[in-house]
Amino acid sequence: MKSSIATVSISGTLDGKLRAVADAGFQGVEIFENDLLSYPGSPRDVGKAIRDLGLTCTLFQPFRDFEGMPEPQRARGFERMKRKFGVMAELQTDLVLVCSNCSPLALGDRARIIDDFAELGDLAAAAGMRIGYEALAWGRHVFDHRDAWSIVRDVDHPNIGLILDSFHSLAREVPSSSIGDIRADKLFLVQVADAPRLQMDFLSWSRHFRNMPGQGDLPVADWAEAIHRIGYHGYWSLEIFNDRFRAGSASGVARDGFRSLQLMHDSVARRARAPIVPAMPPRVDVRGVAFIEFAASDDEADALGAMLAALGFRPTAHHRRKDVVRWQQGDINIVVNADPEGLAHSFDVVHGASVCAIGLRVSDPAAALERADALGLQKFASAVGPDEIQMPSVRGVGGSLVYFVKDGAEEELWAHEFPHPVAPGGALIPLGLEQVDHIAQTMQYEEFLSWLLYYVALFDVSKTPQLEIADTLGLVQSQAVESRDKTFRVTLNGSLAAQTLSSRFIHNYMGAGVQHLAFSTPDVFAAAEAAQANGLGLLEIPRNYYDDLEARFGLDPALIDRMAALNILYDRDGEAEYFQFYSRAFAKRVFFEIVERRGYAAYGAANAVIRLAAQARFKADVAD
Repeated sequence: MKSSIATVSISGTLDGKLRAVADAGFQGVEIFENDLLSYPGSPRDVGKAIRDLGLTCTLFQPFRDFEGMPEPQRARGFERMKRKFGVMAELQTDLVLVCSNCSPLALGDRARIIDDFAELGDLAAAAGMRIGYEALAWGRHVFDHRDAWSIVRDVDHPNIGLILDSFHSLAREVPSSSIGDIRADKLFLVQVADAPRLQMDFLSWSRHFRNMPGQGDLPVADWAEAIHRIGYHGYWSLEIFNDRFRAGSASGVARDGFRSLQLMHDSVARRARAPIVPAMPPRVDVRGVAFIEFAASDDEADALGAMLAALGFRPTAHHRRKDVVRWQQGDINIVVNADPEGLAHSFDVVHGASVCAIGLRVSDPAAALERADALGLQKFASAVGPDEIQMPSVRGVGGSLVYFVKDGAEEELWAHEFPHPVAPGGALIPLGLEQVDHIAQTMQYEEFLSWLLYYVALFDVSKTPQLEIADTLGLVQSQAVESRDKTFRVTLNGSLAAQTLSSRFIHNYMGAGVQHLAFSTPDVFAAAEAAQANGLGLLEIPRNYYDDLEARFGLDPALIDRMAALNILYDRDGEAEYFQFYSRAFAKRVFFEIVERRGYAAYGAANAVIRLAAQARFKADVAD
């Protein structure tokens, strides 16, 4: 894969953009004209900087409002292009993008457009340059790549070719099968972007909401496969217009961009009769959550232990040499690490008691680590003592760790690493919790798409539709990723509003991390009764909620009264039902959710505003 990215895709000065592009592993870079115009040096200086970084200038862009113009605009367009050829020579690129005309003066006479490009082709040939024609989704007369291709085909000039952009084609739902009609030698460049499905005008959608392949909803892999099948071997270049990316780290966005292209090509390579060969192991098939590790000081470990006990967990074993305790209930394993050395201690110093690692059951840990490495994800190796097991791991959200645990070998791992049983104490009532239902992580709004890409690129997961949840003090963006069998679910949350619970979490926590953990039970009512008996602090839900619930769903009043007494929330999708209740937050950092699913696949988003208001009210009560 020959990779490139447009400078408009990332933030900062042109010098900084070029360094970020090179460091991320790209081979080429498109120079967006505005970046050049604002640069204090000459085009020759920019060209030298590109080459010094080991990059190729793949394209100079954009050239607007050329074809089908009346005089004197037509003559002026040719004169402008002559000047651009001089700029391109100094940049040392031979390709310029001409996007389809949007001017109200543009004439739709096809013969006139073909004549314009034929003349431009001769001009380009004399200068040693090439013209790439692209159909903008909002072009005045040409807005479909099929029309752009028919013009290029009929001009039939060696210096006039086509540029395909995934957004322009897929936003207009142009069938990717039509790419099969295009000659590979006339396809001069391919530009790639994904986007969420939005109902808005094409121009605004394109200029503000494009994102990386894998982050949006467009069928980019279908489109890329069609291009591979015609035998295209040129550059694949990202062209992303996104306000979040412009506000983010240039190096971070560039790394994500390179990773997204790898994901796109890998997705194509794994299809039946694929035109290319996979370059890395497949996406990691997660079989479930092996454990969740908390970092804590001694005092925090005692307080957290009391809360885990109230949730029905019991301590079962100590680590062979570290101050680490395993807590169990059902198939759920919680590890509380209060050791004064190592990553968990450092994590606790920065964040306080919190989730510092997640262990995932996978079929092939070595292949998982190899894929992570191929995607440029940061590996982690901790210092281990004699006879201790070094589990493969990578960095995750907020600097936490994701461990890869061999599926089926968990008990061997526990027996080896935690050989010292804990003496049974005064046991509290188990809640009947069975599995980790989902893990909720909160991050900066600007990081949201980056972590979404992290999960979909590394793991064999699908995305749920993106939601906006109403906090009492602003909106929270939320989206989940799920494994096929739903044994691994992660919800991602981020907000621009400074006072939402998500934003306050990030501020108090000093970064992104796990905000809550959800555990499943087959009997939510028995679990809630046990939690109350154990003295677990529960989030209190107002009676107004239950009165509305009875009216909305026609539930039995006795059931409503029982839910109200136990602070259980409810949602329904058709015949599928979802029951949930929440603990209060531990140390204002992490809280717990207990859920019972009766065929229900979502996450109770309708109740999020109730939960958020209750948490805000509890915070105010504490402050008083």
